[in-house]
Amino acid sequence: MSPAQPLAPSPVAPPSRREQREQGIERRSFLQEERREEPARRGGRGFLNKVGFSIGPNARERAMRDDEHEVSRHWPGPRTVAVVNGKGGAGKTPATVLLSAVFAQYGGAGVLAWDNNQTRGTLGWRTEAGAHDRTLLELLPQTQRLLGAQGQSADLAHFVHHQPQEKYDVLRSKPIRLAHENRLSPSDVDSIHAVAAKFYRLIIIDSGNDESDPMWLRMIDLADQIVVATTTRDDHAEAGALLLEALEDRDERSARLARDSVVVVSQADPKASSADVAEVVAGYQPLAREVVSIPFDREMVDGHLRLRGLAAPTQQAWLSAAAAVARGF
Repeated sequence: MSPAQPLAPSPVAPPSRREQREQGIERRSFLQEERREEPARRGGRGFLNKVGFSIGPNARERAMRDDEHEVSRHWPGPRTVAVVNGKGGAGKTPATVLLSAVFAQYGGAGVLAWDNNQTRGTLGWRTEAGAHDRTLLELLPQTQRLLGAQGQSADLAHFVHHQPQEKYDVLRSKPIRLAHENRLSPSDVDSIHAVAAKFYRLIIIDSGNDESDPMWLRMIDLADQIVVATTTRDDHAEAGALLLEALEDRDERSARLARDSVVVVSQADPKASSADVAEVVAGYQPLAREVVSIPFDREMVDGHLRLRGLAAPTQQAWLSAAAAVARGF
């Protein structure tokens, strides 16, 4: 008689989906897909893709796509950026214009460039005029109406100057008037900012040079982020650094703005060397969250500023600067 065979173990039933969920085991969804990387669009790789290849982008193009993604995001609630430096000619107006253009181009409408300058601000001179000559001085008496239930975004067309190619608006000062005739109080700045925040998702403010002016200080109180604009000139760079140090000492909120600032270093002098630019960049790196350099471009020197009129490397640099700002929101 043959020996008894051992009984085969009973098969263990797999855990139910409920038990799996209780154990934190998720079912793979049929709808989830890996996001495939888009093939290269630029350079030699982009050319090869046009004739039938499928080649991924290089590191430079990936970085540009990351920058485009940053400036395209829509954050909850409006954001205000103050562009500052205590010296005139340091590049505040070009930074205001070109950052506004980048955010409008990639993020859609809803961007306002505002000239908050008591002493002959040039933002209006470097952008296109609308069908009127109105400024913030004409807007100010209408702020309560615009903030009311009947106020509409279309009403702002009477006061702002739309930039048709680059899709942002400009609120001008009136530089033909003397400074004391242009002067606004902190409460005036509050009123204008309230209107801007109601109708725009991003407000970029071109500031004056007087850091003791109550109008300038109120702008800082309203800012979510600051951008220090400077060139490679020693006096411009030093003025920007001193401003950051002064904000560190002003109060905790201002100190945070200084620590989280973005510095834009423009090579305004064609004779400046790469070493000159690198020296200014290195000097600001301990003071700010990010520092971005902008190459020399003759289209930035005089006249109307248009992002599309700049050389490709300059456009890419301004995209990087805008992405640095967006990372702070």
